[in-house]
Amino acid sequence: MHKRTPRIKFFAKVLAEEEDIHMRGLNGKRVIVTGGGSGIGRAVCERFGEEGAEVAIFDMNEGGAQETARLIQSAGGKAQGFKVDITDRAQVDKAVVAFEAGGPINVLVNNAGWDESRLFVDTDAELWKKVIDINLYGPLNMHHAVLPGMIKNGGGRVVNIASDAGRVGSSGEAVYSACKGGIISFTKTVARELARKGIQLNAVAPGPTDTPLFAEFAQGEAGEKITEGLKRAIPMKRLGQPSDYPGIICFLSSDDAGFITGQVISVSGGLSMHG
Repeated sequence: MHKRTPRIKFFAKVLAEEEDIHMRGLNGKRVIVTGGGSGIGRAVCERFGEEGAEVAIFDMNEGGAQETARLIQSAGGKAQGFKVDITDRAQVDKAVVAFEAGGPINVLVNNAGWDESRLFVDTDAELWKKVIDINLYGPLNMHHAVLPGMIKNGGGRVVNIASDAGRVGSSGEAVYSACKGGIISFTKTVARELARKGIQLNAVAPGPTDTPLFAEFAQGEAGEKITEGLKRAIPMKRLGQPSDYPGIICFLSSDDAGFITGQVISVSGGLSMHG
């Protein structure tokens, strides 16, 4: 029988410990994720749970939020589900205070969003209001409720889920694109304002992603054609999956991203490439 060489022993040890490797500084942190009841938000919540963070899932769908919390808890993590309409400032404040009672909030991920695909000339003021309330006012409410605590506690991280639609535009999503472009500019501005307070804000801009929201968008024969056209246009030849985003979001929330603020990172399979 051959003895293991030091080199083989080293690689065996690395493989054995691979599952225990985590991003620095997330264990024990307290995190809020909006829209965490499904899709990208759920995947992000589960990853934070794996990293040892305590996760508050804010979602209008209380069942979805509680199911995400259950998934994290069953894997040995800490999580709480909250029914929150982020367009309602009173609901936001109540949930933030409730979670903050257990300790300071270290990370905020503004993920909740909604849209309905229509050409701008076919939309009306009622639709504009709904899209703006969810995609712009909602995140503003969350920032305004959470940032004072971060300032008081000497630091924190915010990751805003924008969209490539806010960077390069997207037909049928004019108002949504305007909101996401606004979130990108807001992220950069507040990152400048709060850098000296130890608070870092960054944005992640997903491309077309296979989520329940996209499924609504891509219904019918026309939707199937749009989906296939997008796949052809994306250099990596597929739609994004919810699992494509937690890594970059957790990275931006970790000590490994300690000198990064005011940035926008596209996760789109190469659909949009900007210098």
